[in-house]
Amino acid sequence: MPFNMLMPRLGAGACTGIFRGSALRGLQSAGRVVSMATGRPSIVPVAAALSKRWATSTASLAPEADDVNRLHKLRNIGISAHIDSGKTTVTERILYYTGRIKEIHEVRGRDNVGATMDWMDLEREKGITIQSAATYAEWGNTNLNIIDTPGHVDFTIEVERALRVLDGAVLVLCSVSGVQSQTITVDRQMRRYDVPRISFINKMDRAGANPQRIIDQIRNKLKIPAAALQVSIGSEDAFEGIVDILSNKAIYNRGFRGEDIVYGEVPEHMVERVEAAREELISVLAEVDDEIGELFIEDKTPTTEQLHEAIRRATIARKFTPVLIGSAIKDKGIQPLLDAVIRYLPNPTQVKNTMLDIDNNEKVLDVVPYSNQPFVGLAFKLEEGKFGQLTYIRVYQGRLEKGQFAHHVRTGKKVKISRLVRMHSNSMEDVASVGAGEICALFGIDCASGDTFTDGKTNCSMSTMYVPDSVISLALTPKVKNSPNFSRALNRFQREDPTFRVHVDSESKETIISGMGELHLDIYVERMRREYNVDCVTGKPRVAFREAAMTKTPFEYTHKKQTGGAGQFARVVGYLEPISPEEHSDLPHEFVNNVVGGTIPIQFLAACEKGFEDGLQQGFMIGHPIVGARLVLEDGASHEVDSSELAFRLAAYYAFREAFKASNPRILEPVMTVDVSSPVEFQGNVLGSLNRRKGIIVNTETQEDYCAITAEVPLNNMFGYSTELRSGTQGKGEFTMEYKRHATVPMDVQEQLILEYQKKLAEKK
Repeated sequence: MPFNMLMPRLGAGACTGIFRGSALRGLQSAGRVVSMATGRPSIVPVAAALSKRWATSTASLAPEADDVNRLHKLRNIGISAHIDSGKTTVTERILYYTGRIKEIHEVRGRDNVGATMDWMDLEREKGITIQSAATYAEWGNTNLNIIDTPGHVDFTIEVERALRVLDGAVLVLCSVSGVQSQTITVDRQMRRYDVPRISFINKMDRAGANPQRIIDQIRNKLKIPAAALQVSIGSEDAFEGIVDILSNKAIYNRGFRGEDIVYGEVPEHMVERVEAAREELISVLAEVDDEIGELFIEDKTPTTEQLHEAIRRATIARKFTPVLIGSAIKDKGIQPLLDAVIRYLPNPTQVKNTMLDIDNNEKVLDVVPYSNQPFVGLAFKLEEGKFGQLTYIRVYQGRLEKGQFAHHVRTGKKVKISRLVRMHSNSMEDVASVGAGEICALFGIDCASGDTFTDGKTNCSMSTMYVPDSVISLALTPKVKNSPNFSRALNRFQREDPTFRVHVDSESKETIISGMGELHLDIYVERMRREYNVDCVTGKPRVAFREAAMTKTPFEYTHKKQTGGAGQFARVVGYLEPISPEEHSDLPHEFVNNVVGGTIPIQFLAACEKGFEDGLQQGFMIGHPIVGARLVLEDGASHEVDSSELAFRLAAYYAFREAFKASNPRILEPVMTVDVSSPVEFQGNVLGSLNRRKGIIVNTETQEDYCAITAEVPLNNMFGYSTELRSGTQGKGEFTMEYKRHATVPMDVQEQLILEYQKKLAEKK
C-alpha cells in the first residue's frame, strides 16, 4: 500500500491494527535533520556523497554549479505567531522593502484595501488571516519564498502544512503578550517538522513593551535557549530604533515608510547595556556551540564573524533561536530581520528530507535537493480558483517543467503539467519551469493534500503531514433543498481543508460538519453563502464526546444461532482493559491476539478484530466513539460447519459490548486551554465568568494595566462565551481557545447525557 494512503495522523504517532508496521516506518522518516555545514560544499565531495546515497535508486549526477549557487541564494520561510501578534503586518513590510509591492496597506486600514496577503473578503472584514498565502520576493541577491500563516487556532492546519514544506520560519511575538497558547502550538509544529526559527519581538511601540520578559518566556515556556541580537533605543512611544550588538551600531529607519536605513554610533547612555547584552549572548551560545564554548572556557573574546557563524550553526541545529526586535506598524526593524533570515536560516541544501521507496519495502531514502535529479514534489495545499483547482507544490528534487508529464504516486496516473505559476497572494505569474527547492502551483491536477508526484523514474512517496482531530460539530441544513451547490461546496472545502469533515448522521439523516472550533465552522458557512449562494441553517453545536472503559473486565461470550442447515457458532474469551490517557492520541485502541493452540482458526482472527472495531464506532452510552480500549483475545472455540467470519465478528462485537458495559465506563469531553486578556479592572469579571463555566484557573499574569488569564474549561461550557466576555469587559476583552485533552465529565453530567440520548432514541422509535 502506498505510504501516503495511510491514516493522516501518521505524523503524531503509530496507527493501530494492520497499519501499525508501516506507520512506524513512516515515523522514522517524518523528521528532517539539518546539516551543520555552513560554507558552500565543493562539487566533488557532494558528488561522492550522492553516489553512495543513490546507489540503489537512481544514477548519480553531480550537481551543476549554477544550480548549487541558486540554491545557496534561496530561502523558504514562513511567518507564524499567535493571533494579533502582527504576522501579516510584518509580511506587508517585507514585501514593500523588497520591492514586491509599491505601497503599504494595513490589516484594518482606513483605506478599505487591506493587507496584500489577506486577499479574501472575509479576512479583510474580520481583520484576521484565514488561509495561508504564498509569495516570493528578493532581498539583495537572495530569493525568498514566503508563506504568511493564520494565527487563530481554528486554522492550525494552514500552519501545519506550511511548516511541513518550509526550511525555516520567523516566530513573531508581541512585546507585551509574549508567548501565548497558539505560540506554544506553533512551537510544537516547528519541532514536529524540525524547522529552525528566528524570533521577532514585534510591537515595541506598544504600552508595556518588555523584550527581556519575552526572551525569558521563550526560554522557560518554549524550552529553547534564546538571546537578543539587538537592544531597543527607547520603547513604547519613545521607540526610536535598535542597536545591533554584534556590529555595535545603532540602526534607525528614516524616510516616508522607513525605507532608508541610517547607521549611527551607540548612544552613550546605552553603552553598558549593549555590552551586557553581548556578554549574555556569548554565554548562551557557549552552552549550545562547541567553538564558542571553548573560547568561553579559555576566557577569550570571540570575533564578530565567529559569533555570526555560531549563531547560524546553533539556529540550523535548532539548539538556539536568535531574537530580534522592532515594530512593523511603525516601519522599524524589518530590514535587519531580513538580513538575519538570509544569514542564519538554512538554504534547501542544508535541510535533510527523506522519502520512502515504495518498490523496496518503503526503504527510507534521502532527498537530493538538486535540479538534475529525478523529479519529486509534494502537494501541500489545494485551493479552488477561477481557473479550476490550484495545487501548491514544493519541488524537493529535480525540475518541474510546463508541458511535462508527472506521475501521481497514490493513483498511479500520469498527469500533464499544462500550466505552472508562481503565487503572489491571490495573483500569479506564469513560469516555464521551477527547480529543486522552489514552491510553485499547478492547474488542473486532480489530487489530495499530501500527495506525492514524481517523473515516473522513481516510485517514492514523501511522508504526509499531521492532521489533528476535529473538536466540534454542527448540523447543517440548506434553506433550499436539493441545491447542487450545497454538496459541491462541501466537497470542495473537504478537499482544501483536511480538518473540515462532513458526514451524514445515520439516524437523523442530517448533514454534520466538523472542525476545529466555532469560528472555523462559521467561516465555512459564510463562504457557502457568499461563494455558492447557499444559505444554511445551523443546529446547536455538538461537542466531540468520547466513551472509555475504566477498569479491566474479563469476557466469555458464545454466539449461537440455528435456523436450519448451517447455523452460526463462535466463542471468544479474553478481557477488555483501558489504555492510559497519555496513549490516546497515539493509540486510540488496540486489538491483541494471545490465542494459542489454534482454538480460534487463524482465518477468523481478522473477523474478531473487525467486530471489535465495529463496537468502537458507536458507543453504548451516548452513541459517541469509544477510545482508549484494548481488547485482548485469549481463547475461544469454533465449529467445523457452523463457524464463519460473520459468526466470529458478531461474537467479538457482543463480547466487547458486554465487557464495556461492565467496565465502569465514563464519558470523556474535550477540555480547552482558554487564554483571556483584558484590562486589569475587569480581572474579577473574567475570573468569575470562567468559574461559572467550571473552568480551572491555571495561571494569571498582570502587566501594568493589562492581565492575562489561562484556564482549562470544558468545551461544552464555552459556547456563547465571546458575547459574555465582551459584555463583561466593555468590549475590551479577547480570548483564544485551543484543544488540550479529553477528560471525564462529572457523574451528574454523564447521567444527564445518557438520559438525553435514550430520550432521543425513544422519540425516533
